Amino acid sequence: MAAGSTFGTIFKLTTFGESHGSAIGGIIDGVPSNFKIDLDKVQFELDRRKPGQSAIVTQRKESDTVQFLSGLFNGKTTGTPIGFVIPNEDQHSSDYDHLKEAYRPSHADYSYDQKYGTRDHRGGGRSSARETACRVVAGAIAKQFLESLGIEFSTYVDQVGHIKLQDPSFFLTDAIESNLVRCPDELTAERMEHLIRDVRKDGDTVGGCVRCMIVNVPAGLGDPVFDKLHAEIGKAMLSINAVKGVEFGSGFASAEMRGSDHNDLFNSDGSTLTNNSGGIQGGISNGMPIEFRVAFKPVATILKPQETINSIGEKVELLGKGRHDACVVPRAVPIVEAMAAMVILDFYLRQKTTVWE
Repeated sequence: MAAGSTFGTIFKLTTFGESHGSAIGGIIDGVPSNFKIDLDKVQFELDRRKPGQSAIVTQRKESDTVQFLSGLFNGKTTGTPIGFVIPNEDQHSSDYDHLKEAYRPSHADYSYDQKYGTRDHRGGGRSSARETACRVVAGAIAKQFLESLGIEFSTYVDQVGHIKLQDPSFFLTDAIESNLVRCPDELTAERMEHLIRDVRKDGDTVGGCVRCMIVNVPAGLGDPVFDKLHAEIGKAMLSINAVKGVEFGSGFASAEMRGSDHNDLFNSDGSTLTNNSGGIQGGISNGMPIEFRVAFKPVATILKPQETINSIGEKVELLGKGRHDACVVPRAVPIVEAMAAMVILDFYLRQKTTVWE
């Protein structure tokens, strides 16, 4: 039983593996057949997420080279499950020996112990963000299907700590990838990078936000009541490590607005003058760009002494060790995009079973 490790209804991903095991991997089910997959594009997305890619992220060195085991033949999908693995190459398990009995504040250590009666203390085991590499593989494949339909993504960092991008828009990948922070505005990115470096020197961490915009999504995707499109995107985002909030369109700012200001008035072609709804109304896409932001908390492991408890409830002092991100948001960009792509493709395939055209 893969409880808690499977996501999706038709386009479905099941992942396996731990941070310090021999490998992580997954099985992608429900993939349409006879579609050519560009494996270089899949690896490109993994390279955007992998550790050790710059001086402002964790220095764990992983090539994150994906190995496909099934579901592809002569470069095309066969319609059968796509199996893949990503070997773990640079585990320093001894860095975590001090955590065999102690619980890290704001980590999953204590809650995992309460649920399972045991835990893998090496890098967090299954609760580690290392697992998200598997999502990036599935999302990269989903993105290629969506790109063939004209659906495009623009996902980038729009906030680190108190520094926020003032003019969000749809940016191309080249602009997003032009700096280490993945903020498409160079001056804002420079300020963000300085903040991350300062926080890192202080042995601390800082949070931030990732913005995602998806254009050319057809109207009609999503189901009423429990399977609303934004509900599923919200679930997808909240399943990512360190995510503490998601807002669509006007988001929390709408709490301060009046209906006369917030309502998206129609143009004659069905588009709207504004997009406060974020491209989703009644849980169903309306053809406008889907826009949402994802808030990430500061990474819980800090290189400062903290008071905590051990497995028998004793108060102990804990000092963070190992290789960790001072700010996770630059590496989270491809993860957010991957999960969004999986949701959009899944709902597109579900819609094909709803309406005969």
